[in-house]
Amino acid sequence: MTQLDLSSSRDNGGPARVQAEAAPSAPVGVDHASLVQAISDYAIILLDATGHVMSWNAGAQNLEGYTESEIVGQHFSRFQTEEAVASGWPTYELGQAALTGRFEDEGWRVRKDGTTFWANVVITAVHDEAGTLTGFAKITRDLTAQRDYLDALRQSEERFRLLVDSVKDYAIFMLDPQGFVVSWNAGAARINGYRHDEIVGRHFSLLYVPGEAAAGKPTRELAIARQIGTVEDEGWRVRKDGSTFWANVIITAVYDEARQLRGFAKITRDLTERRRREELERSSERMRDFLATLAHELRNPLAPVRNAVGTMQMETGLSPALVRARDLIDRQVTHLTRLVDDLLDIGRIMSDKVELRISRVDLAELVARAIEAARPFTDAREQRVVAHVPDDPVVIRGDMTRLVQVLQNLLHNASKFSPDGSVIDVLGRIDFRMAVLEVRDPGCGIPVRSLDKIFELFAQEKEGQYFGEGGLGIGLTLCKSLVEMHGGSIVASSEGPGLGSTFTLSLPLAAAQSETTESGTITIAADVQPLRILLIDDNRDSADSLAMLLELKGHEVRIAYEGEQALQIAPRFTPHLALIDIAMPKMDGYATLAAMRALPEMSRTMYAAMTGFGHASDLDRTRKAGFHAHLVKPVEMTVLDALLAKADGRVSGSGGT
Repeated sequence: MTQLDLSSSRDNGGPARVQAEAAPSAPVGVDHASLVQAISDYAIILLDATGHVMSWNAGAQNLEGYTESEIVGQHFSRFQTEEAVASGWPTYELGQAALTGRFEDEGWRVRKDGTTFWANVVITAVHDEAGTLTGFAKITRDLTAQRDYLDALRQSEERFRLLVDSVKDYAIFMLDPQGFVVSWNAGAARINGYRHDEIVGRHFSLLYVPGEAAAGKPTRELAIARQIGTVEDEGWRVRKDGSTFWANVIITAVYDEARQLRGFAKITRDLTERRRREELERSSERMRDFLATLAHELRNPLAPVRNAVGTMQMETGLSPALVRARDLIDRQVTHLTRLVDDLLDIGRIMSDKVELRISRVDLAELVARAIEAARPFTDAREQRVVAHVPDDPVVIRGDMTRLVQVLQNLLHNASKFSPDGSVIDVLGRIDFRMAVLEVRDPGCGIPVRSLDKIFELFAQEKEGQYFGEGGLGIGLTLCKSLVEMHGGSIVASSEGPGLGSTFTLSLPLAAAQSETTESGTITIAADVQPLRILLIDDNRDSADSLAMLLELKGHEVRIAYEGEQALQIAPRFTPHLALIDIAMPKMDGYATLAAMRALPEMSRTMYAAMTGFGHASDLDRTRKAGFHAHLVKPVEMTVLDALLAKADGRVSGSGGT
């Protein structure tokens, strides 16, 4: 009989050669037949020279579904799909096997029940000793599971490739073990500027700034990634065009199943915009700190000026000239104090979050104060500001300082854009239940196309030949915000270039009141009995001037210019009220307070902090430290009188002096 020699089978189960030979002794033949019959994972069959089935093993039955009696004598094309049979593929397979000795194929095959499977088929020609073709050995293996796995793997890899390639916000690419680029996604092209064909095969060090590349930073990063698995860095990187950007970079070592290094995955993100925002935030924070410190330092010299004005206000018999000078100083110190407050929160001003201090504002006084505030720059250009206001009082409900600021700004602009020696008019009237102020100048005028834009922030784009001296920037934006916060409006008008301009300001009138006071008016404090007051301040002018004022009010005052000195005076003096400066050298106000509270003689003393810082957080800190009050320099007289009255009340309530 014909036997199969399987001794030269390949790893995939297909025999390299099937030889027809004379039947060996019975035991050997039986062993070979039993071996072939027992194989269940492979269909091993013999075909005659025309392709009809001659033998059928258990694996063939498992795989194809036919029993031996059902298939022996049938043509093997029964295992092919209809399309393959129609194309003559079975005949081609046998022809190629007969011609070359062996034919291998992969494709769909059909079972008895009509289902299909993906098969690896090896057909080997069988010859007798004379070399005559006697048939074919056919070995079939079901590779459906492997094919499904490979298809799934390919689809997964394709999805991953598409995912990576479609990412635009991250540069995702692979490096070989030496650091040469082997893949490049769309995000890398966008961020780094290189096309795929321009970068693949080049070393990734060209993405580093020259100094770091020369210092070996790229090589060090790969070494760290090999050692610990990944490395992360932030720093400057270079685009194709030579520009730099701030990047977050993660390099991860990639190993195969045998733990052989395959290369590195590199992910880069452009963080230039985030870094710019962070730098702006840090810059803003530094600016806020600077403004807070500046405001504090400005308040220190303002404090003695305020105290001196308070002393002058208590003097009688002053000449009219001195009274006018005193009142002028008083008004300007008030105005300057409010401007110092603005330094602490400029951003709040520009976002319409300024806190207004509403009171009854006389229109004539508002105009007079604004003209006086604008006098330095109008006098410098020998200009006159002429006020035309009604004889009868016109009362506005608003913030005097803010409204003066608005009108002063308008006068400043009018002066800047008008000729030297010219006259600027301020006209006031009542119109439709509104107080109306007009600032008219004979200056260069405003182009019609710019009238709607001049109130925009930083509107200094020089759109007209007469509109370019740089004066209409943030000032008019601030004016508009402040006026609208008062419930009013402001508009600009001009007949054109060279014909001057007019700014019209409309503000609501205050409601008529029969009483002489309102919520914004300060009530005069009742008489306060003489108190013992300890002043602790390293600023001698501030301490001395406030002491002079308090003594004129009838109080007994002691001064300590540092905390240690205060601790020596306090037990003997036992003050009713201690005013303590916070920012003192050596021993600050908090330490001084703690030490004074520890003295048994000071158990009934009222403590007030004096400081140039007035934020809510500052007030909260002094309250938690144990201060009964928080005074912001320069101290308003009304605030000081209220504090003295409160201290008097504590003394009266305790039953002693």
